[in-house]
Amino acid sequence: MRRLRSLVPAAAAGLLLAGSALSAPPAAASDNGLSIRPAMGWSSWSFVRRTPTEAKIKAQADAMVSSGLNTHGFLYINLDDFWQKCDSNGFTVDSYGRWTVDTAKFPNGIKPLADYIHSKGLKFGFYVTPGIAKNAVTKNTPIEGTSYHAADIANTAFAEKNYNCKNMYGIDYSKPGSQEFVDSWARQFASWGVDYLKIDGVSAADIPDVQAWDKALRATGRPINYALSNNLPIANATTWRTLANSWRTQGDVECYCGPGANGSGYPLTDWSHVSSRFATAATWQPYAGPGGWNDLDSLEIGNGDQVGLTSDQRRSHFTLWAMAASPLLLGTDLTALDPVDKAMLTNDRLIAVDQDGVAAKRVVNSGVNQAWSKREADGDYVVALFNTGTSGSSTVAVTWAQAGFSGSADVTDLWSGSHTGTVANGYSATLRPGETRLIRAHPLSGASVRYEAENAATSAGSTVDTNHLDYSGTGFVNTANAAGAYVEWTVNAPAAGTYNATFRYANGTAADRPMDISVDGAVIASDRPYPATADWDTWANSALSVSLGSGTHTIRATATTANGAPNLDYLDLG
Repeated sequence: MRRLRSLVPAAAAGLLLAGSALSAPPAAASDNGLSIRPAMGWSSWSFVRRTPTEAKIKAQADAMVSSGLNTHGFLYINLDDFWQKCDSNGFTVDSYGRWTVDTAKFPNGIKPLADYIHSKGLKFGFYVTPGIAKNAVTKNTPIEGTSYHAADIANTAFAEKNYNCKNMYGIDYSKPGSQEFVDSWARQFASWGVDYLKIDGVSAADIPDVQAWDKALRATGRPINYALSNNLPIANATTWRTLANSWRTQGDVECYCGPGANGSGYPLTDWSHVSSRFATAATWQPYAGPGGWNDLDSLEIGNGDQVGLTSDQRRSHFTLWAMAASPLLLGTDLTALDPVDKAMLTNDRLIAVDQDGVAAKRVVNSGVNQAWSKREADGDYVVALFNTGTSGSSTVAVTWAQAGFSGSADVTDLWSGSHTGTVANGYSATLRPGETRLIRAHPLSGASVRYEAENAATSAGSTVDTNHLDYSGTGFVNTANAAGAYVEWTVNAPAAGTYNATFRYANGTAADRPMDISVDGAVIASDRPYPATADWDTWANSALSVSLGSGTHTIRATATTANGAPNLDYLDLG
């Protein structure tokens, strides 16, 4: 078969898409149009922790810009917990029952801080937990814009998790005024200039809160990236991805083993807290995609070895986060960047791996040896090798077949940028404990170009959906249940020849959903079978040969029964 030359540059993942409010393609998770690529920025928790102040947050924003990290896509400055004022009964509240700002820490309030961050060309993130404060219920404060009061909506038999002032009651969302209370809080945050909201302490019991905040944030009219934390149950993964832009898949990455109060100070983390993410990244992989991401927690790179990781471990830390397409939210002190770490963080080849919008699969898991692989839109594969051990070197190997293709590949090392050249059959490296090797492999035979179904022309009644797992790109096409329903791709053949056309489809029914396959309007395969797959979350490939002249062509798949076509994910042509 002829090889199609890549049509998209390998590193064409838009770095500035992190945090952009894009409404064009449908999102893999929430359809709020945000986080089409994983968010990038900084969060106060790891380094500043329980003592945030206006001056400290401004200093980090200044350093984000002066260091140039913002030009590499790091845009968010997120104020985490402990911005609030407490008394002996929990959070002090305003006249509408909402938390008040600790003016000893933030004498000018939150809006001026957000305005300052925006003046730097950055985005401002904020923090809340589910529920309603005990003080609001005790004082029975009114709910803004309604005739209801805090006591009308509180479930005082249920204590919400909170890490600061505690004393938070649940909200009974069957009661009138409950959604309006959350709406009023969201409006306040929007008026302050919040661009990113982290809701912490979320469990399965808090799904009504997550739904209410999703509705409230949308109603503000302000684009607010919506993040859930922490250690969310994977049993509810499809719910999290429907409602939010990211969700923490595990507990905190911080070790709380520093010398300060509550384990603050250096070290911020240790290798066991980072390496435990390998298993969760593998388990959660199917749920990540444009619009919604598996959040592995803060990226503890920036302050050298004192964070608690060696330089090898820090590179592995970054590599895993990038392969998992996790948000990249730095937890370190940006005012004291270590030059070795700054070079890591400004490596655009690594950032592009994170921002390609693809979560890698683990393809080798043997003792301390791991290999991960993902295929990017242009047909290149990004492959990461890890020695996760803490002593002794280990040789880690992966075959190209395990990575997802066959033959030979042109290999580039993404950490160093060095060009290895042609490598046949597979790749191996002897790695120090905690070391990684990250490569881009461009297949030299049998390569293909991927044409996503969501970008193709479709018949009336077809929709681009995201409600099933493990699709490629930003969605899949669900055609109308009718004969004649179709998906039509416009493709390019660089030279005349015979090509493999591979359709990725899912058919969760018991009946075959046959289609006619046509090229430039002429049927080349009639009533081609597309039999049942295990369910709608299970995808299969169906390939056939097509003869194409040099240039542009159309390839159409048309349903031949009243059941319509199977769900179509993409067409690979190579």
